[in-house]
Amino acid sequence: MVCHGVPDPAQRDTLMRQEASRQIGGKVTLTAAEQRLNDHLHWLKEQEMSSAHFPPAIHFFKAKPLIQRSSIFSLLQKMPKGGALHIHSSTLVSVDWLVKNVTYRPNCYICFTWDNSVRFLFSNGQPFPRWDCFYWQLLETLRAKIGDPTEFDNSLMQNLTLFTEDPDIAYPSQAIVWEKFEKAFIAAAGLITHAPVLKDYLYKGLEDLYKDNIMYLELRSGLSRTYELDGSIHDKVWYLNTFQEVIQQFKADHQDFLGARIIVAVHRALSVSEVKAVVKETIQMQKDFPEVVAGFDLVGREDSRRTLWYFREALSLPSELGVELPYFFHAGETDDEGTAVDGNILDALLFNTTRIGHGYALAHHPLAKELSRNRNVAVELCPISNQVLKLVSDLRNHPAAVLMAEGHPLVISSDDPSLFGTTGLSYDFYQAFVGIGGLKANLGTLKDLAANSIRYSSLPPHLKETGLAMWRSKWDMFIFGNS
Repeated sequence: MVCHGVPDPAQRDTLMRQEASRQIGGKVTLTAAEQRLNDHLHWLKEQEMSSAHFPPAIHFFKAKPLIQRSSIFSLLQKMPKGGALHIHSSTLVSVDWLVKNVTYRPNCYICFTWDNSVRFLFSNGQPFPRWDCFYWQLLETLRAKIGDPTEFDNSLMQNLTLFTEDPDIAYPSQAIVWEKFEKAFIAAAGLITHAPVLKDYLYKGLEDLYKDNIMYLELRSGLSRTYELDGSIHDKVWYLNTFQEVIQQFKADHQDFLGARIIVAVHRALSVSEVKAVVKETIQMQKDFPEVVAGFDLVGREDSRRTLWYFREALSLPSELGVELPYFFHAGETDDEGTAVDGNILDALLFNTTRIGHGYALAHHPLAKELSRNRNVAVELCPISNQVLKLVSDLRNHPAAVLMAEGHPLVISSDDPSLFGTTGLSYDFYQAFVGIGGLKANLGTLKDLAANSIRYSSLPPHLKETGLAMWRSKWDMFIFGNS
């Protein structure tokens, strides 16, 4: 078709409206009060986007102070964000709390490993040497020798987080940042899996989420074996019972908190037979704890080459047994287009995944994108994680911009907050709203994204209705107080 003269302005306006209606939140009709807040947000965003230092274009570790000074961020902190659907249990609480609270408790021992990391252990006597730790020291005694423990405590924190002043120098490649990432998980384990600590840790994590106006949590957890001071070990059933007790107590203390569930997660470093055993175990745990256990996932770096298809025998077990086990697979957390790992997106859908964790590669897979949209399979978008783990440097270039523009089902989450120096969801919402969404993203986008976290949760339909009603009430109060 040949264009003759200037196109019809009315037709242009129609096309612009049609395209805008397709984005996330594009079909949301704003009230007069919402429109006032939306206009204010748009103005604020214009100011930030014209700044010489635009936070989403900068590594988060350097951009964090800029974000904290942002008026948009301040509003996002107040905004009811619904649920956090993608957080790993070992990173739920800040490293500041772990070091300044947990490591100051009695009977806490430390060991410095050959690979420049640390291990922690609570024990009522001198711990025995083991393969990775030959010499354990009581932290109370060690700190007494040091005098001022501030610098020492800061050094401990560095073993538990990726946060650093110069991330480009510290982490020049994906392989190096992932190595430090995995080390931090291992270092924190001895603190978090001590039974008395676990209860406080879970409650503290819920408190931090609640302060960020989050009302629901789905936590990926390996249900690590917890231990007592005398070395006795608790099984996974004990962990689930403890989790349930903590949630019930927190809900009693915070009547407007909806609850929390666990997605059982195992590392893809395990063998097929080991994963199969955990799948079988998870089927039974879901029968025994239907309100707590939401489903199953495989975690760890996808680029390790152990694809979902590699584990097909284990993942086919529920179907063979004639039972349902919802899957919530990490898939597409890669920039290795065309490799076997890149096939995880389609394989996740073949295994009927309920949601897709990260889905960074989804925009490059038109069929998978179409299937996931038609099946209402939401992508769990974790912008800061994708940047820190070196999939994207400038978040304006994140492929999720395409998904947002097309109205693909999306939820915002934070993945590993303590490792990235964040709490709650506000930082990730900022990066998605300001960086990935750009000026097109508006209050309707935020409203849809927050509601999506309840719509695409693992909750049964009646609890989704309850949750959405609770969230709408909080949303109306937020609008009333800020428009």
